[in-house]
Amino acid sequence: MSFISRGFRGRPRRSDEGDRLPPGQYLVSGFPVLSAGPTPRTPLGEWTFSIAGEVDRPRRWTWDEFRSLPTETVTKDIHCVTKWSKFDTVWKGVSVDVLLDGVETAAGYAMAFSDGGYTTNLPLEDVTGGKAWVAFEYDSQPLEPEHGGPARLLVPHLYFWKSAKWVRGLRLMSEDAPGFWEMYGYHMYGDPWQEQRYSGD
Repeated sequence: MSFISRGFRGRPRRSDEGDRLPPGQYLVSGFPVLSAGPTPRTPLGEWTFSIAGEVDRPRRWTWDEFRSLPTETVTKDIHCVTKWSKFDTVWKGVSVDVLLDGVETAAGYAMAFSDGGYTTNLPLEDVTGGKAWVAFEYDSQPLEPEHGGPARLLVPHLYFWKSAKWVRGLRLMSEDAPGFWEMYGYHMYGDPWQEQRYSGD
């Protein structure tokens, strides 16, 4: 059974979209819901977020501890591998820099892991330096489960499958390894400006 279709069809690019729309993408006003499986619904009392793997010592936060961390509100364009893009999305969350503050590691990669068994791989430099957040609000409202709530990873400069829904932690690794969609042929990196949708793109 194939999970990949190259039959995605874009829409004509509008002249007012300027340089913000990556090649092959079309702009949407809504927020499409795409998931690899059923929507997990974890009670907040059971939710935790962990930093694990090749670290000096593992870290873990409960929901209340996570929500007491410093937060940021960011406005970002997002781009889905299925070719839709959405401009000026507003999120509130905790920077991954905050979560990794004080963590000693020689790792160069991270595997995000989520409820439901979803994983996706990322270079560590792509989730640090103000590039990624664990978001718990969208458009000033608690993040809905269908969009990855109670919390999802937000890595807006990469295709949106890298912004793992229902995220529960990052496992730091010295070597890169494929996550869920990458094992089914999606690109290991996923730069929308390079149209890195599939392995070999």
